[in-house]
Amino acid sequence: MTGGDPIGRALMERLDAFAAFSEEAGALTRLYLTPAHRAAADRLAGWMSEAGMTVRLDGAGTVVGRYEGAEPGRPALLIGSHIDTVRNAGAYDGNLGVLAGVAAVAELHRAGERLPFAVEVLGFGDEEGVRFPVTLTGSRAVAGTADPAALDAVDADGISVREALRRFGCTGDLAAVARRRADVLAFLEVHIEQGPVLEAAGLPLGVVTAINGASRFALTVTGTAGHAGTVPMGLRRDALAAAAEMVLAVEARGAAEPDLVATVGRIAAVPGAVNVIPGAVRFTLDVRAPRDDARAAAAADILAACRAVAARRGVGFDAERTHDAPAVACAGPLIAALEAAAARAGVPPHRLPSGAGHDAMALAALCPVGMLFVRCAGGISHHPAEAITADDAGLAVRVLLDTIRHLDPSGLERT
Repeated sequence: MTGGDPIGRALMERLDAFAAFSEEAGALTRLYLTPAHRAAADRLAGWMSEAGMTVRLDGAGTVVGRYEGAEPGRPALLIGSHIDTVRNAGAYDGNLGVLAGVAAVAELHRAGERLPFAVEVLGFGDEEGVRFPVTLTGSRAVAGTADPAALDAVDADGISVREALRRFGCTGDLAAVARRRADVLAFLEVHIEQGPVLEAAGLPLGVVTAINGASRFALTVTGTAGHAGTVPMGLRRDALAAAAEMVLAVEARGAAEPDLVATVGRIAAVPGAVNVIPGAVRFTLDVRAPRDDARAAAAADILAACRAVAARRGVGFDAERTHDAPAVACAGPLIAALEAAAARAGVPPHRLPSGAGHDAMALAALCPVGMLFVRCAGGISHHPAEAITADDAGLAVRVLLDTIRHLDPSGLERT
């Protein structure tokens, strides 16, 4: 999109050019450690060099550009996101955060400005977890939490992460990628919101308070199958009717408090015939919140409500927890720094949680993390219709740059 901000226009032009690095003609698909990923990494490295950074590729395939501070070797503020994508992706998820970091450093370089600390921009791979059954490999390696077993994961063609890294030109030594806490100040990530909150509020930017924790369950309701025409309504043990009531209970509990969300994303009736009363139903439950206690309480309430429905209707109910990830809080000093920079840019402060996962989740094991969200049209993401404006993109770079310039390293206590 066009706009009046020259930094934003230049960034959008780069984002458009970057989207050309794809495995598919006419669609953006850039999976971890593919030739398209390698071509994008090489182009990113070139832009980093132009911005005054020294560039290297680490052992997990992350492109790292370093802009030294006034004194070489000082601890670094890390800025970044991912450059891998889902299949048939939008152009801004992940890519915006990396190229916004490059744009901010380019402004420092243009002004000949050196800070009391170094700035590093990181372009991670494998945030999306599409090619291999692992995720966050690059950011976890930097944080020192990567599981060596991830190297043995294989894609649909039987190629392991270890072999793909070798072909990519990387050592695959994940332990060697890990940073020392003393060498890192914090991590900042600029990202499209991937939701509709900022657009609904009429705001271009928001400051993230936490990345939601998530609990997922596989739920099964067991009733009695029967002929749709011969079993009277009062004698039925209809699993789908019971599940429908449970789904409404999920929706009601999710809407009962701010920042909590609860979703049934998949449901299937067995046997699934038009003339048979469903004897069993399987469905999923996803509960997310920025506070783990709120998430745990909501999940417990939902399961209790489902059991009550099952008891009243005379059907069986079973719940299996399939995933549980804790919430990650953003650091108070970074929230304050981003808000102050936004206010200086004329943007009313607006805090919100992130319902989606990000590389910042992994980096939180190493250092304080902060996130800046950018408004996206309709909240659409992971889709070619993903859209932001040049003015919003430029504003994000300016707020990021102002945050960097005003950052007080002494306020970032060791974690």
